[in-house]
Amino acid sequence: MPVRRRSSCNAILRPVDDSVFGALAEVLERTLASLPGPSRERLGKEVFQLKELLMEARPPKLMILGRRGAGKSSLVNAIFGERVAAVGSVLSQTGQLTWYAYKSPKGELRILDTRGLGDRTQPESANFKRAGDQIKETVRGEAPDSILFLCKAKEVDAHIAEDVGNIVVIRRFIAQKHGFEPPVVALVTQVDELDPKRVEPPYADPVKQRNIELAVAAVDGALREQGVALAKVLPVSAYAEYGADGALAYSNSWNIDRLVEYLVDGLPQSAQIQMARLSRLRSVQERMARRLIGAAASLSAGIAAVPIPVADIVPLTALQVGLITGISYISGREMSAGAAREFLVALGANIGAAFVLREAARALAKVVFPVGGEAISAGVAFAGTWGVGEAAIAYFIHERSIAEVRKLLKRRGRQREV
Repeated sequence: MPVRRRSSCNAILRPVDDSVFGALAEVLERTLASLPGPSRERLGKEVFQLKELLMEARPPKLMILGRRGAGKSSLVNAIFGERVAAVGSVLSQTGQLTWYAYKSPKGELRILDTRGLGDRTQPESANFKRAGDQIKETVRGEAPDSILFLCKAKEVDAHIAEDVGNIVVIRRFIAQKHGFEPPVVALVTQVDELDPKRVEPPYADPVKQRNIELAVAAVDGALREQGVALAKVLPVSAYAEYGADGALAYSNSWNIDRLVEYLVDGLPQSAQIQMARLSRLRSVQERMARRLIGAAASLSAGIAAVPIPVADIVPLTALQVGLITGISYISGREMSAGAAREFLVALGANIGAAFVLREAARALAKVVFPVGGEAISAGVAFAGTWGVGEAAIAYFIHERSIAEVRKLLKRRGRQREV
C-alpha cells in the first residue's frame, strides 16, 4: 500500500495559544540542529512525532457512505456526545455531496456526508452511478482520512454488493489521486432494532447477541468477497433524543467508544489529537496523552544526555510546558503557556527550587563525570518529564485535585529513589 502523504500545512488547526507550540517548535529545531549527528538522527523521530501531533493538529476527515436511513447524522451526534447535526426522520437530509464541518466547543470533525444511496429520487442503477461520480469529483481535491460504511442491521442483505463495489472504486480512485487507500470501518447500525427490541445496551441477551453476530458476519463476508479484507466491522447503536435546548434527554448509544478508539489508531497523527478531544472518552484521551508523554520523555533524555552543561535547561522547560498544554487540550480545555507554568508551580511550593537544584546537579554531573553523568542526567530528565505528564493526566483528564496530584508526584519520587 502506498505511504500516506503528510497533511498540508494549509489544513492546520491551531487549537491552543500559538505562542506555546510556536516557541516549542523553534526550541526543538534549534536544539536538534545543535546536536551531534548520531543524537540528531536518534531524536529526530520524537521531534517529528511531537510536531505532527501538536503543531500540525487538524480536524479528522471522514467519508460516510450509506443508504438513506442508515443513521449517518445520528452517528456524528453520538461521536460528539451532543446534537451537532440535523437528523432526518422522513426525508434525506444530506442533499448535495459536499464536505461539512461539524463543530462544538470541544473540537471539529469534517465529514464528507454522501447523498443517501438508494433513495426514491431516481432509478437504482442511475443513483449508484451518479453518486459514485459525485464522490470522485469531491475527493479529487481533498481525500478523507478514513471511510465509514454504514449498513442498517436489518438490511445487511439488501443491495450490499453494490454498496461495497462503490467502496472498492472510491478507494482505488483515492489511491490513484492521493497515493494511499483510506482504511474502511464498516458499521452495522441500529442494532437496537434487532430482536428482542426490549433489550437495552449492553445487549447481554443471548438471542440479541446472536442476531448482532449474524449481521456483522454478513457485512464482513460481503467486504471480503470484493477484496476489502482488512476492513473493521463494528456493530453500533446511536439512537438519542434531545430536548428543545439541544441537551441530551435519552440515549442508548453502544460501542461508540470502540469506534472512536479504532478511528484514533487509524487516523494520521495530525488528526488524532482532535478526535481524542472531541470524543470526551477518558480512555481514548489517556492513551493519546501517554503517546505525548513517551515522545516528550524520550526527547528529554536525549537532550539531557548531550555533554553541553546547562544548555538543556531551556529546551526541557519548553518541552514540559508544551506537554502540559497538549494534555490539557486533549482533555477538552484551553490553555496558555502561562497557565501551564502556573500548573507546574501549583504542584508544590518547592518545585521551582527543586528544579533549579536538579538542573545544577545535572550540569555539574556532566562536567565532573562526563560519562556516568550523562546517563544520570538522561535518567533524571526522562523520569521528571514522565512525572510531569502523569500529573497532567491526573489533573486534566481524571480531574483529580492539585493536592492529589502532588501526592502522586511524591509517590513516584519515592519509588524512583528506592
